[in-house]
Amino acid sequence: MNPNKMLWEKGDFTRIANTMRQSGEAFVASLGITKDLNILDLGCGDGNTAIPEARLAGTVLGVDIAANLVEAGNKRAKEAGLSNVTFQEGDASALTELKDNSFDLLVTMFGAMFAPKPQDVANEMLRVTKPGGKIVMANWIPGDPTLVAQILKISSAYTPPPPEGFVSPMLWGKEEEVVKRFTAAGAKPENITCEKETFTFIAPFTPAEFVSVFKTYYGPTMNAFEASEKNGKAAQLQEELEALFNSQNQGANGSTKIPATFLKVTVIK
Repeated sequence: MNPNKMLWEKGDFTRIANTMRQSGEAFVASLGITKDLNILDLGCGDGNTAIPEARLAGTVLGVDIAANLVEAGNKRAKEAGLSNVTFQEGDASALTELKDNSFDLLVTMFGAMFAPKPQDVANEMLRVTKPGGKIVMANWIPGDPTLVAQILKISSAYTPPPPEGFVSPMLWGKEEEVVKRFTAAGAKPENITCEKETFTFIAPFTPAEFVSVFKTYYGPTMNAFEASEKNGKAAQLQEELEALFNSQNQGANGSTKIPATFLKVTVIK
């Protein structure tokens, strides 16, 4: 079985996604979406950006590798009464069911960056986008002091080393890597722009409880705890993550509000 598919079907990412709704909607609102656009939302999860896109756009297709998240997305769309958005399974590195030059706008918020074979991902994104169309990525930044980069950094210290040939998804957060990949895929360097923006996780519970959500439902953190339990370091991992979440929390009265910096990438085909 595809290990990337196994990772994202592990647990239940919708529990994390619930804390990302407001920032997802704000990101979509900044994209200038109009009713005539045909949009591909890649690595869409359960629709954090695809659902708000559908409220603004003509048609939206959400593609994700995890079957449980595709099912959750279609359920959310139905509950929202949106008939112009569909979710289906697919691999960002091989969008074999999608035709060339099909979409006016391709959006991927913390999605396609986690697919293996990043050059294939760049190639596919550019291939399915119409000439003159736009690709917009939101990618976490390696070594960034804010939440997500630090969660992944801490977790990686407790897990076995990745297999040979593994390319870190965090490299999508480095501008020089982004430019290199998209120019290799055929984009003009002057049509690629990168800027840092802020995403905020918002939850009606404490940072310690938020750590428990990651521990129970987020694949990479679940793997870190499983590995740490085998060598007797689970309590140490728990302590590190709780210290991180508490130190970055801006919420009050037992709530959580934690900002995280990301790289917004825009490519015009």
